Amino acid sequence: MTKTFTYDDVVRYLYAETTENENEQIVEALALDDNLMNFYLDSLEIQNQMNKITRTPSENVISEVFRYSRKFSSKRSAALLY
Repeated sequence: MTKTFTYDDVVRYLYAETTENENEQIVEALALDDNLMNFYLDSLEIQNQMNKITRTPSENVISEVFRYSRKFSSKRSAALLY
């Protein structure tokens, strides 16, 4: 019996969330189904582009986080010593 794979299965494969047996079956399905292969290639490109995205908080945000955390750091440090 041949299993039909969905786009969700391809995404799981892309993120290495499939078993070794599923991997073999998905690779075979990709070779046989042009739509599935095109989806895989598009998803792979999107994944690669997303991995290149970096977000950097502004200096103002960093300062505010540090200022906020200083309110609690002395109280928590003392509590952690016991």
